[in-house]
Amino acid sequence: MKHLHNVDICNSSRQWCLDDFKVGIHIGSGRFGTVYRAQEKKTGAVVALKIVNKQELQKAKVVRFLKREIEIQSRLSHPNVLRMYGYFDDKDSVCMVLEHAPGRTLYDLIQTSPIPENTVTKYMTQIVSALRYIHGLKVIHRDIKPENVLIGEGNVLKMADFGWAVHDRRPRRRTFCGTLDYLPPEMIEDKYHDEKVDIWALGIMCYELLVGIPPFGDVENYVETYHRIIQIKFSFPNHISMNAQQFVKRILRHDPRQRPTLEVLENHPWLQQSREQQ
Repeated sequence: MKHLHNVDICNSSRQWCLDDFKVGIHIGSGRFGTVYRAQEKKTGAVVALKIVNKQELQKAKVVRFLKREIEIQSRLSHPNVLRMYGYFDDKDSVCMVLEHAPGRTLYDLIQTSPIPENTVTKYMTQIVSALRYIHGLKVIHRDIKPENVLIGEGNVLKMADFGWAVHDRRPRRRTFCGTLDYLPPEMIEDKYHDEKVDIWALGIMCYELLVGIPPFGDVENYVETYHRIIQIKFSFPNHISMNAQQFVKRILRHDPRQRPTLEVLENHPWLQQSREQQ
């Protein structure tokens, strides 16, 4: 099976249309896009084709978000970030040509049981690396969660879905966005936010992978979820190691300025211990 990154058809001058692809099975859906496994006819390369309906975009008044997503993701190139090779459009749709990650998402994995700690540390190391890369380019993802992390070949994680991402050389935003269980205190309190929202989400995701549920969620009352987030009110099951607990607690601070940098997290004893055991 060929994948696009192994075939010399990924360049800015390449112009595609839907007839260039043999569209296969449905592999995912979002609010505005449907994703299919596809094969580029000329080379046989396997890709993911995300097809977005223009009429739905215009009705929801989110055209500018899609334009921004394409502009940002098409410029990213990192082993733990899903590649966008290009896009094209016709009368009805915008089609994004993406790297095909043959595995599931991290969210799929935790539907049956939490993930073992030694595996979570490997996953955290990869996500920290991806975040260091995009933050270095002044990009904030703003929707880090298990559903948006795909599992590629060789268990390599791929950060995906840049629909809420922004590029800003002085990143201070006030848009209320993301997923309820992953919202940081500064968004709930209607304050400016920066790249530290991604670090907060990293801590939430780490907890969810370890425990199986997010730390602040309340299925009956979203107001209670907000309250728990503001109060940083959560606890761990007894079987979670102290190193893992300390890693998450170090991140989930109300004040963004007190959250660690990604460089500090890379050298945290919990992740270091995992590397030494490999």
